[in-house]
Amino acid sequence: MAGTKFAYVRNFELPDPLLPDTYLVCRLDGHSFHRFSDEHGFAKPNDERALQLMDHAAKSAMIEFKDIILAFGESDEFSFLFRKSTNLYNRRHSKILTTLTSYFTSCYVLSWSQYFPDTPLRYPPSFDGRIVVYPTERAIRDYFSWRQADTHINNLYNTTFWALVQKGGQTTTEAHATLRGTVSATKHEMLFSRFGINYNEISQRFKKGSVIVREIVPPESSDKGEDPEPPVLLARSGVKQERDECSSMSDPSTNMPSQSQSMGEADETPPVDPPRQKRSKAKKKNKLETTVNVLHCDIIGDDFWLARPHLLGN
Repeated sequence: MAGTKFAYVRNFELPDPLLPDTYLVCRLDGHSFHRFSDEHGFAKPNDERALQLMDHAAKSAMIEFKDIILAFGESDEFSFLFRKSTNLYNRRHSKILTTLTSYFTSCYVLSWSQYFPDTPLRYPPSFDGRIVVYPTERAIRDYFSWRQADTHINNLYNTTFWALVQKGGQTTTEAHATLRGTVSATKHEMLFSRFGINYNEISQRFKKGSVIVREIVPPESSDKGEDPEPPVLLARSGVKQERDECSSMSDPSTNMPSQSQSMGEADETPPVDPPRQKRSKAKKKNKLETTVNVLHCDIIGDDFWLARPHLLGN
């Protein structure tokens, strides 16, 4: 297109870079998922198959986009945290948002039959997304605390609501009226006294949501069965005996030359540069490996973050 009279139209494309040196959080939400869940017969109040499918799509996205270090999901939404120093797509807002949203949606559709083998996909699901930049570690922690607290509040309400409908015989309108103005303690008591449900025994997946984290794999130490590297010849004096011993161990039948011959041959042999090779190997060994794990744990307290300082490190 460059060099033609039509190239001027590129002037209408405005740059949309996100602020540098800030954390990026991309939150995806299912579009009209109330209808989607009804059409596909999701179990109420929680369909574990649907939640596992969301986890699968989110984990696939994290494997594809290495700069995503943490994700949190509940119901039909997922939030993705990019590392502060990411330069993915030159931090272009539209590029990151559209690519991540479309990839997540594609993974969801592609893996549908794996989790719903007896339920054909009746129409394609869709997700909308937004990116918000956060300047501080405190803001990031508060964001994910907000989403997990929301998970607990919504799940407690939905668990009580559907107990009233499915076991209590109420209509949805009556159930909403029963719960209007109630606090958490009232819902706990209602669940236990009327339906024998101990909310504390409900799956952590439902109460705490899904935490998908990029963990650092500890490097294997050299004392775990690895062969030690052979000694390096750094000088011609002081190490001849060690070299000769190694040679005799490798081939006992070989007649060893005299000291003068060995020194002469050593002088004629061009020197090598093993330290450089060793540094190259060291760089490869020092490269950190990561793995992506799905957890259902508390992220409001300090323990999760203290155990993983790399999440908020630059």
